[in-house]
Amino acid sequence: MVGKRVVTATKKVALTKQRTLYNYCTPYIVAELGSNHNGDMQLAKELIVAAKESGADCIKFQSWTKESIFSKEKYKENCFLSDDYTNRTDTTLEDIVEKFSISQEELLEMKKFCDAIGIDFTSTPFSKEEVDFLVDVLDAPFIKIASMDVNNYPFLEYIAKKNRPIVLSTGLSELYEIDRAVKTIESAGNKDIVLLHCVSIYPPKDEEVHLHNIVTFQSMYEYPVGFSDHTLGYEIPLASLSFGTCLIEKHFTLDKNLSGWDHKVSATPDEMKIIVSGSKKIQKALGSFRISVSEDDKRREEFRRSIVLRRAIRQGEIIGADDIDYKRPGRGLLPEMTPCVIGRKAKKDLQQDHILYLEDLE
Repeated sequence: MVGKRVVTATKKVALTKQRTLYNYCTPYIVAELGSNHNGDMQLAKELIVAAKESGADCIKFQSWTKESIFSKEKYKENCFLSDDYTNRTDTTLEDIVEKFSISQEELLEMKKFCDAIGIDFTSTPFSKEEVDFLVDVLDAPFIKIASMDVNNYPFLEYIAKKNRPIVLSTGLSELYEIDRAVKTIESAGNKDIVLLHCVSIYPPKDEEVHLHNIVTFQSMYEYPVGFSDHTLGYEIPLASLSFGTCLIEKHFTLDKNLSGWDHKVSATPDEMKIIVSGSKKIQKALGSFRISVSEDDKRREEFRRSIVLRRAIRQGEIIGADDIDYKRPGRGLLPEMTPCVIGRKAKKDLQQDHILYLEDLE
């Protein structure tokens, strides 16, 4: 049973030195490289440059190794999630994991490259050693926790004690597991959390995405909520902005047809540009929850109606209900003044279709 939480205000989280996140802010866009570099650091640099040119705010790697991601038993099974759990004969799981992993030296090289071109860098660690390297050597501004570790509470506690902002994906998890994960991080003294609604299917069907879960998280927690997207295209991440998502994470590739796990569900540079530009435009258009007039007085006057005379009225004649109509522009007496007009005498001769003003009446 999840304990009741009363959300009184949305917390602002300083994710980096330059960006503070909160619900309905301009979204922070993370280009998730994962293993889309295919073990080729030249390709990784090309991806970083393309993401920067597309307008992304951050590059994210996954800093797992052959030892930190799978057990020996899994390697013996030699089956691939991307192949619907069937065995392959062209390569082994161990070989492809080793090929697509990224070493500490390569991560450091990528961090320096990101710094050089001016884009934020972080990674998802899969072991305590990788957490230490990410914080102590790479000085990542925040730590992204993968959905698979939502119920890895000892690992969450270890990460939380590093006192870096945490971005927590919530795929694969029941609500009670997510709630315990949040409480674990809080209990370790860390309250700089960004929750990401996530569905860990690559790709999910539209009806499996459940964007309304974003609202559920917002109603339960004081922390800002983002969206980690695995859908095809750019429509769904843009739709998430209608719920005030503060961060959008999207896998990124140069070519959806490259070999590897995530290229097909990744955004191309052109799609990333649409996500970046669209998110800024949508965020501005969402505006305020307070209903107020956006149009200036001149525009309101031109669009609204005034009380006009349906026939000519002579001086001293009483104006009746059948004598008036309502037409644009609204620069005379407005329709709500009708009770004040009916039964009043004309102060002077007035022509048919005349816009009534207060000075026309006795």
